[in-house]
Amino acid sequence: MSESERQTGRRLERVILELLERRGPGRTICPSDAARAAYEGDDDGWRELMEPARRAARRLVAAGEVEITQAGRPVEPTTARGPIRIRRVR
Repeated sequence: MSESERQTGRRLERVILELLERRGPGRTICPSDAARAAYEGDDDGWRELMEPARRAARRLVAAGEVEITQAGRPVEPTTARGPIRIRRVR
C-alpha cells in the first residue's frame, strides 16, 4: 500500500467517525456518505473512494469503533455482500 493510499484510508476513517458523531447515537451512514465527504472534487470521482471507504470501515470494526450492518443487524465485515451501513458500536 502506498503512502497516498494510507493517507486516504486514515482520512476516510476520520470522516466516518465524524459523520457518525454528527448523526448521533444509533444512527448509521453509508460508505458512499464517507466517500463523498472525503472527495475534494465536484464530479463523480468520489466513486473511486467507495472500496477504500469500505476498507476503512472494516479497519474501524477491527479497532472496536464501529460495526457494519445489513438490514439493521451487525454482520461480519469480511463476508458482507451488497449494501452495508456503518454505525458506532453500542
